This record gives sequence, structure tokens and C-alpha cells, in this order.
Amino acid sequence: MADDAARHLLDRFVGLLRPMPSLVSVWAHGSLAAGDHRPGRSDLDLIAVLEQPCTPQQQAHLVRIHEALAAEFPSAAELHCSYVAADGWDDHAAPHLTWAHGELMHRPVTAVTRCELHRFGTVLHGPPPTDLAPRVTDRQLADFVADDLRTYRRPALDHPDRWRRDIWVDLGLLTPARAATTLGSGRLITKSEALAVLTGLGAPAELVHDIGRRRHGRPAPATAGWIERRSYLARAFLGQAIDEVLANHRP
Repeated sequence: MADDAARHLLDRFVGLLRPMPSLVSVWAHGSLAAGDHRPGRSDLDLIAVLEQPCTPQQQAHLVRIHEALAAEFPSAAELHCSYVAADGWDDHAAPHLTWAHGELMHRPVTAVTRCELHRFGTVLHGPPPTDLAPRVTDRQLADFVADDLRTYRRPALDHPDRWRRDIWVDLGLLTPARAATTLGSGRLITKSEALAVLTGLGAPAELVHDIGRRRHGRPAPATAGWIERRSYLARAFLGQAIDEVLANHRP
């Protein structure tokens, strides 16, 4: 659940969007909607539905909104929002205008996000996701999760430099735990729940402890030696864990 500062930021953001004539709905998903938001650690993941795709003028207006928000709220850097046309849901691979990391880009609304919206999405403005976004089937969800492990997560292990960064370790190790749960039962679990699953998958206890301290706001200074060891341990564990999750998945 969002804290007071996050709620204030969200209220301000929706207030800035409301005057747009094409605005239909604004929804939260991810940790914010799942009740697992950690201030200063978690992103604020949003979807805004518009009547039609943005014109260049509307895109420029959205940039001004996000830049104004960033000037008012330092935590606005954590706010990411995809802008989806009301008739643009059918193609799961279609890229949608998205504000993230301080700039406009285009990226798809994944099957996981679509499921989050239907299962526990939070309505900030307008009709709910069940009225506008098609439901994702169990097969579509499972296929996406398995493909993400196979084509993105597994190849990323070939880039050691990435695994010297906290964010890659924190999110990367939680991914097979969440994927194993989704592929096994269809459930979507939070990052906090995934920490417990990690231990059951055989993750090194020191890695689980390291992630948990950062997630709960108690990080310890990392020495160069630990960063190198952590990178090695993370990649060694993940290679085996991802392979086992995929081997146990039967399409």
C-alpha cells in the first residue's frame, strides 16, 4: 500500500492528467497495487488509458506534465506510466508510449502487467481494468513468463558487469522465484513473497539476506570483494534455477 507521500504524488499526477479530453482511466499495478510498495525502493507503476493514440502535441504535453511533477516531487523519478489507446489492447507485443526513467519511450504492456491489472489493479481514475482491458488466459501468462526467462533473463547472465549492480541482483534473483510460482500454480506473487520462495529454490542464504536488507531499508555497505562474489554467486545460482524452472514447465 502506498504511503502518504506516494498517495500525494499520485493524486497530483492524476490531477494533472484529468484535463486531457482523451483521458479515460488511470490504474496502478505492480507492487503499489499488490500492497508490497517500499518507499524509496519500489517504482510507482501506472497505466493511463486514452481514447486514441497520442498526437505529437499530446506527447509534448505529457512531457511537460512529468517534468513539472519531477520538479515538485523528487520521488516522481519512481513514477512510470504507459499510455494505452482504448482500442490498443489486442496485440500483446505492441509498444505503447511510456514515461520511464525521465524520458518518453515505447514498450509493450506485458501479460504479467495485464494479469496484475485484472487481479488486483487499483483504479485511480475512470472505469476499472475489467471494463476496458481483455483478460489474459493462463496459457498466455505462462508462455510470456517462460519466454522471458528463456530469451531475456538467461542471456543476461552472460554480462557479468550487470550483476555488480544492486538492482540486477535484487530483481534478477526474485524473477525465477516468481516465475516458478506462476508457472506452477498461475499465481502472481510479490517480491517480498518471492524472497521466501528463493530459499526453497536453493539460493545462497547470503544472497537472500543481502536482498532482504535492501528491500527493507537496511542496506549494508558493500565491499569490492563482496560485489564480485555476489555477482559470481548470483549468476551461478540463476543459471541453474532458470534451467530447472524451464525444464519443469510443460507448455
